[in-house]
Amino acid sequence: MNNKKFLAVFVGLGLVVLSACGSSDDSESSGGSKSVTLVSHDSWAVSKDVLAEFEKSSGYKVKVLEDGDAGQAVNKAILTKDNPQGDAFFGVDNTLLSRALDNGLFQPYEAKGLDQIDATFQLDGDEHRVTPVDYGDICVNYDKQYFADHKLAPPSSLDDLIKPEYKNLLVTENASTSSPGLGFLLGTAAQYGDDGWQDYWTKLKANGVKVVDGWEQAYNEEFSGSAGGKAAKADRPLVVSYASSPPAEVIYADPRPKTAPTGVAEGTCFRQIEFAGLLSNAKNSEGGKALIDFLVSKKFQEDMPLNMFVYPVVEAASVPAEFTEYGPAAENPQTMDPAKIAKNRDEWVKSWTSLVLK
Repeated sequence: MNNKKFLAVFVGLGLVVLSACGSSDDSESSGGSKSVTLVSHDSWAVSKDVLAEFEKSSGYKVKVLEDGDAGQAVNKAILTKDNPQGDAFFGVDNTLLSRALDNGLFQPYEAKGLDQIDATFQLDGDEHRVTPVDYGDICVNYDKQYFADHKLAPPSSLDDLIKPEYKNLLVTENASTSSPGLGFLLGTAAQYGDDGWQDYWTKLKANGVKVVDGWEQAYNEEFSGSAGGKAAKADRPLVVSYASSPPAEVIYADPRPKTAPTGVAEGTCFRQIEFAGLLSNAKNSEGGKALIDFLVSKKFQEDMPLNMFVYPVVEAASVPAEFTEYGPAAENPQTMDPAKIAKNRDEWVKSWTSLVLK
């Protein structure tokens, strides 16, 4: 799920992120092991022991190539699909899925364990070009201390964000370059309809919304409620992020606070589902298949919440208590049919760019 890695601020958590500059080769060996390359956005994270167990059992040495925000990673993967940088791709979500599928980015593969994943997450039907891995909610987060200091109630809905008392407080991501930025745009389209979302954004722009390229900048540099924002003396107490961001602020803090310093405006949320797929023309397709099976294994699914701050899609996977306490999934998030996203996304982004950035 696009960039939720708090390692930009907090280090020493026993996570591993491996980088590679090229695609794997089926015959390549490392210490007697063949290699397989996963292409992902830069929120990829996994515990060392969980990855090591997979490498030992599968015989594959895993390389990870991080390609920026989810939107950037998908676009680059499409441009290089004839000679892909890796074997499997993780991080395409429901907002970008049709773009990847229409461009032939993936080849079909029915992952082992797919029957343990609820059908509502399986948006590619019987074709199995992608496998659901996680879900989460894109929501406006708020800095509790700011609103307490200013004796102002934090916003609870999209409607609130255009009120005068919240002028110049919100930072969001560019809908054309960022997955959470696009998700937020789609959430407003779901809320206000095909004819109403542009009027909403006109009002949001007039109310001083700030737009930056990606999540990393928005959350860690512009948002006053994040550990990074506090260090940089950021001045935006509202940010488009995730419902799972507050527990990260608790878990990565030393000492841990008893309550999260940030909150979620639950009436602003949009449901995001992330997928993995076997890249077309992958040099090591068998390794790529093994990697996708690993991503939906109970071991990885239970390791994932506290590393990438998303919810598992495998029904039997448990979620850590800290995660559910500080970052429960939204009860009534906005959703949108992938077919409608496919039909309208590019035109909406074009209109949004003209309306908001010019």
